Amino acid sequence: MKQENYIKGMVMIILSAFFFACMNVSVRLAGDLPSIQKSFFRNLVAAVFAAVILTRNHIVPRVQKQYLGILFLRCAFGTLGILCNFYAIDHLLVADASILNKLSPFFAIIFSFLILKEKITPVQGACVFLAFIGCLFVVKPGFQDAALIPALIGVCGGLGAGIAYTMVRVLGTHGIKGPVIVFYFSVFSCLFVLPYMIFHYVSMTWTQIGTLLMAGAFAAGGQFTITAAYTYAPAGKISIFDYSQIIFATLLGFFLFGEIPDKYSFIGYGLIILASLGMFLYNMKAAEKN
Repeated sequence: MKQENYIKGMVMIILSAFFFACMNVSVRLAGDLPSIQKSFFRNLVAAVFAAVILTRNHIVPRVQKQYLGILFLRCAFGTLGILCNFYAIDHLLVADASILNKLSPFFAIIFSFLILKEKITPVQGACVFLAFIGCLFVVKPGFQDAALIPALIGVCGGLGAGIAYTMVRVLGTHGIKGPVIVFYFSVFSCLFVLPYMIFHYVSMTWTQIGTLLMAGAFAAGGQFTITAAYTYAPAGKISIFDYSQIIFATLLGFFLFGEIPDKYSFIGYGLIILASLGMFLYNMKAAEKN
C-alpha cells in the first residue's frame, strides 16, 4: 500500500468520525420519533447527495453481475447497522451508542476471516477479545437492566456495520466507485423502510424535519468519507483513527445534553481503544517487515 493512500485513508476516517458524531447528536435532537423514520430521512439525503455526484461526474451506476450479491450484502447489513445504531442513540448515552457502533472494525476482521478467508493472527485475535471485554463494560449486563436491550441492539449495529464495511472493501478493491456504493445503499435503505413509513408515519414539526435533514447531511459526509477511507486502505491499518468519534461524541453529548458516562463506560472505552491501538501498531510493524 502506498504511503499516500494510507494518509488519505487516515484523513478520511477522522473526517467520517466527526461527521457521524454530529449525525448521532442530530438524531437525538430530533426528539421522540421512531428510529425507522429517522433512518429514512438520513438515507434519503445521502441518496440525493450520491445521485448529484454521479450525475455531475457522468458516472453510470453499473455494477458487474458477479458483484451484485456482495452489493446486496453491503446494503442489507448496512441498513441493519443503521437501524440498530439509531435505536441505541435514542436509548443510551450518545458516547455509549457511538462506541458500540465502533465495534464494527473488529467485526470486520472476524468477517474478513469468515468471508474473505483473510488470516487472523494471534495478536489480532487477542485485540478482538480485548475489544469485546471492553464492550461488556459498556453494555454492563446485570448492572443496568433497563439499558441492556438497547446496548445489545447497539452491538448488533456494530456487527451489521462490520459486515457492511467488509463488503465495501471487496467492492472497492474491484473498482466499484464509492458514490455508486453509497447510492445503492442509500436507495435500498429508503425502500426497505418505506412500507413502515407509509403505515406508521408520525407527524413532525419543521424543526424536527430540519434536524433530520441536517442528520442526513452529516451522514452523507460520513458515508462518503468512510467509503473513501476503506477503499484507500485496509480496515486494520486505519481503524484506530475511527475512535476519534468517541472523543467527538463525548464532548458533544456533554455540552448539548449534559451526559457524563459512568466509570464502567470509561473503562470500556479505554479497553476498546487500547485493543484498536494494539491492532494498529501490530499492522504497522507487519507492514514494515514486508
